[in-house]
Amino acid sequence: MGAVAAHGEDGKGSQQGADHQLKELDAGALFVLKSKGSWLHCGYHLTTSIVAPPLLSLPFAFTFLGWAAGVAFLVIGALVTFYSYNLLSLVLEHHAQKGNRQLRFRDMANQILGPKWGKYFVGPIQFMVCYGAVVACTLLGGQCMKTVYLMSEPEGPMKLYEFIIIFGCLMLILAQIPSFHSLRNINLVSLVLTLAYSACATGGSIHIGTSSKEPKNYSLKGDTQDRLFGIFNAIAIIATTYGNGIIPEIQATVAPPVKGKMFKGLCICYTVLSLTFFSVAISGYWAFGNNSEPLVISNFLADGQTLVPKWFVLMVNIFTILQLSAVAVVYLQPTNEVLENTFSDPKRKEFSARNVIPRAVSRSMSVIIATTIAAMLPFFGDINALIGAFGFIPLDFVLPVVFFNLTFKPSKRSIVFWLNVTIAVVFSAVGVIAAVAAVRQIGLDAKTYRLFANV
Repeated sequence: MGAVAAHGEDGKGSQQGADHQLKELDAGALFVLKSKGSWLHCGYHLTTSIVAPPLLSLPFAFTFLGWAAGVAFLVIGALVTFYSYNLLSLVLEHHAQKGNRQLRFRDMANQILGPKWGKYFVGPIQFMVCYGAVVACTLLGGQCMKTVYLMSEPEGPMKLYEFIIIFGCLMLILAQIPSFHSLRNINLVSLVLTLAYSACATGGSIHIGTSSKEPKNYSLKGDTQDRLFGIFNAIAIIATTYGNGIIPEIQATVAPPVKGKMFKGLCICYTVLSLTFFSVAISGYWAFGNNSEPLVISNFLADGQTLVPKWFVLMVNIFTILQLSAVAVVYLQPTNEVLENTFSDPKRKEFSARNVIPRAVSRSMSVIIATTIAAMLPFFGDINALIGAFGFIPLDFVLPVVFFNLTFKPSKRSIVFWLNVTIAVVFSAVGVIAAVAAVRQIGLDAKTYRLFANV
């Protein structure tokens, strides 16, 4: 049963009724999406899922946009996503107050758009986005581990895929954490790590920028066509950086009554986001200009030499690796929920042998497959840009405003209605163009692709 009041409908109904409804929950909702959290826990989950190491790519996005457009798109992304996520939360609260609490994105689509939308559009897109994020985190974690290794062993024999496997082994352990709510303390640590490596990235950029005597170049590269596609590549990068894709699942972890808790959680998240996104993007682009690398901490190394102390680069990479593991396990939750729903028995105890064995096997296989993909396709970043255009933009920019208009039916004369329509139309078009730009980039880079490449 996908959408239920069982996870606590705003305190309504007797305990007996709640117990009866709990028995009707499927295993995924019952064991993975436990509704026990506070608004603070919600803030930790939101921050880990949004304020993640991809923010280190924001200076690179600025190289396609320049100063004015870069800052403008960063501000627009923050405003639109905060607004969209809040609308999504209001729709979820509305259904909860009516006694029909929605626990998953596909449940919302089933209820509001119809069953086929949930089964054939929202569900597959969300799975693709979330599993793609797990693969991307595993790849990036391996790359950071390799950076640390090469600092101590510049001519070392170990290859990138070996570090990806090591990171995958860490993920094998973390994947066994039973529920989304169980991640609350890990995600608090993740929030602190985000602030730490963002401060390091900002401080390192400022140090290098002030000590470098080379003139900074902020001009846009390439001809008109390259610049045009570059703009949409940059928009896809920014959209993916702001992307979440699991707002309903995060709100499902909140204990009843749910009203107002998600907004408080979003305020925590966007406070951290404002401190990190803007400081890293502006300081990184200021320091390195159009030479900014896809990860700004890569600019701390030049010709095999570190431009900041080695211990500093080591510290930044360790912070990043640790937070990547937290981000990856958060984005594993939708996959875990599907696996739990498929292989577990909700009528048996959560930690009975009947449920623990298939849980351990299925989650381990999920991580092994993600690790294998990351090791085989170290160019997955290009593919992830395509996933971001097809996935994060519809889930985070378009569907929330559509759900709100269909649920609350604001007057067609109201500002809210037309603002929502404008956001849906504009970002649908942006998503299509960004997808085309991502496909073009894959085509340009295809000649360099090698399976298990040591990049």
